[in-house]
Amino acid sequence: MSNEKSYFAHSTAVIDEGCSIGAGVKIWHFSHVMTRSVIGENCNLGQNVVVSPEVVLGSNVKVQNNVSIYTGVICEDDVFLGPSMVFTNVMNPRSAIVRKEQYRKTLVKRGASIGANATIICGITIGDFAFVGAGSVVSKDVKPYSLVVGNPARHTGWMSEYGHRLQFDEIIPDSHHPIYGQGATL
Repeated sequence: MSNEKSYFAHSTAVIDEGCSIGAGVKIWHFSHVMTRSVIGENCNLGQNVVVSPEVVLGSNVKVQNNVSIYTGVICEDDVFLGPSMVFTNVMNPRSAIVRKEQYRKTLVKRGASIGANATIICGITIGDFAFVGAGSVVSKDVKPYSLVVGNPARHTGWMSEYGHRLQFDEIIPDSHHPIYGQGATL
């Protein structure tokens, strides 16, 4: 068995004992991967990224600069985390009160994207291929393929798996429409 690692870590990165890092992962300047975290294959962790204990990142997850992924967060395969976006893991933090037993789970499903400077309040699920707009504050579950923006984040449309906003032609039923037929009633 070879002692050679199958991932790249910049010389300024800190990798704690007891974490699992998949092949092809790149960990850049001043990042910290903590013990008991799991990082799948071919992930990219930008500059100044923190991966806390017990965080799970699937394969091909892209984490941009200045992101802290706190205990309780799970990101499935192909997730994109934009620059300086924020996860929380406690609903009512206080410096003088330890609430580790109150960490809430946050699940980011396959292919979802979270824009720059967005904030994700703990205890929610962001659905497959959902898209959270830059600067949004998400405090409720996000449906698969949904586009949410704003503070608080609200559904404003749908996204494709390729990251394109979907446009739908509105069909207004009337008695002359070919789907409903001549003289149809609704």
